[in-house]
Amino acid sequence: MLYCVQMGDALIHEVLPVGWLQCNCSVVGDPETREAIVLDPGDDVERIQEILARHRLTVRAIVNTHAHIDHVGGLRKLHDLTGAPVLMHSEDLELYRGLEIQAAWIGMPVPEIASVDGLLREGDQVRWGRYAAHVIHTPGHTPGSVCLHLPSCGERSLTAAGEGTAGDGGRLFAGDTLFAGSIGRTDLWGGSFEQIMRSLQTRLLALPDDTLVFPGHGPATTIGRERASNPFLRASK
Repeated sequence: MLYCVQMGDALIHEVLPVGWLQCNCSVVGDPETREAIVLDPGDDVERIQEILARHRLTVRAIVNTHAHIDHVGGLRKLHDLTGAPVLMHSEDLELYRGLEIQAAWIGMPVPEIASVDGLLREGDQVRWGRYAAHVIHTPGHTPGSVCLHLPSCGERSLTAAGEGTAGDGGRLFAGDTLFAGSIGRTDLWGGSFEQIMRSLQTRLLALPDDTLVFPGHGPATTIGRERASNPFLRASK
């Protein structure tokens, strides 16, 4: 399943589920400058490259929301193809260097590791073309999990599959911190239920209800929908 979000002529956004765990890889581009970022290229780099070529996009940064193998498996290949810097949070470097252990857990080949060119921190901005997304450090699923918040450009749009509407809240690339109807696992290497709940309550639920959320797996949702119906968030009230 491939679904696409267009903010009029102001943003190109395609979400491509990749790999056998169907990680959502986002390609987010500026149609004027043709600059883009790619988030979580977990696999299927040839398909990601097809999207970049179709929109004539140059990748300015490859951003990882966290370092689980299904989100980073295509990093080296995409970096080699584009030359774009690889960015992740420092607290996930140990997890990233342990790809061989991760691969053994789930019985898959070990992907080639890429150099990490920049370390993301709370409050940083990732820039491409006319756009800038704000880094939110949301530990819990992993120690270095981050979300990227792209503020609204004053337009409203609906995903092609109808998952949600974005308004003044803009868009949140949530990695595996928040899903539609659920939250990220905390029983893996470096996970913490207490930390993820703190991240959700103090960081993500501080965003407006009409913020459109793109999780690391599954369909898009909104902060308001999750605030009202997500059993983990309702139970925490």
